[in-house]
Amino acid sequence: MKLTVLGSGTSSGVPVVGCRCGVCTSLHPKNKRWRCSCLFEVEDKKILVDMGPDLRNQALTFNINRIDAVLVTHIHADHILGIDELRIYNVYQKAAIPLFGHQTHLDYIKNMFQYIFDPQRKYPSLVPHLTLTPVEGLFHIGAIPVQMIPCAHGDAGPTYNYRVGDIAWLCDTNGIPETSFDLLKNLDTLFIDGLRSNPHPTHFTINEAISVAQRIGAKKTWFIHLTHEYDHDLFNTTLPEGFALAYDGLCIEVP
Repeated sequence: MKLTVLGSGTSSGVPVVGCRCGVCTSLHPKNKRWRCSCLFEVEDKKILVDMGPDLRNQALTFNINRIDAVLVTHIHADHILGIDELRIYNVYQKAAIPLFGHQTHLDYIKNMFQYIFDPQRKYPSLVPHLTLTPVEGLFHIGAIPVQMIPCAHGDAGPTYNYRVGDIAWLCDTNGIPETSFDLLKNLDTLFIDGLRSNPHPTHFTINEAISVAQRIGAKKTWFIHLTHEYDHDLFNTTLPEGFALAYDGLCIEVP
């Protein structure tokens, strides 16, 4: 199994439009952060987590030539506004792409993107061909077991993150319910929201994320949903052993 980080950045991306700070003007590729997303590759399946506004660039850069399913974590703009980029895969694959997620989030997507899902609307051009598949708990994509991980996201409502095998992807969260800790035992690799140093109402600070990750106890922890506060190489030297900032293009392989 392989996971590729397609985007390690927060909702504004990095560089931030108009910002002239040292990170935003840096030429270091690991200081360039697209909106948060990843791709699981398991057996012959390619499973995308979220479909943000950078999906086209991510697909071109990381040579994503197929998408067999999409896992939806929640319905904020930086996680769903790339939905129209999926239509080209319908052309190549000649099949609908299933979107898996919590019922409330899929209902929102259906209402927001009526040109895709309303059969009464005869849109005059190619639109994505998608099936909405509500899930909870443990479910399967083909023969691949996927565990939904409910997480808190402040007053923004819950996010539903995912574990595939021994890798868990926990974006956009500032709290892990006790019942979800039970679903995160014996991880090889954890990806977890570590937005910034200062407190935020809907995201973990880096110190909060470290504390939660230490309790989870994965062999390796990578921080995602990162702001322009982090200079990649400089900040990594301050982290405990076994912890690091993720970056766009990072690939993790786990048996």
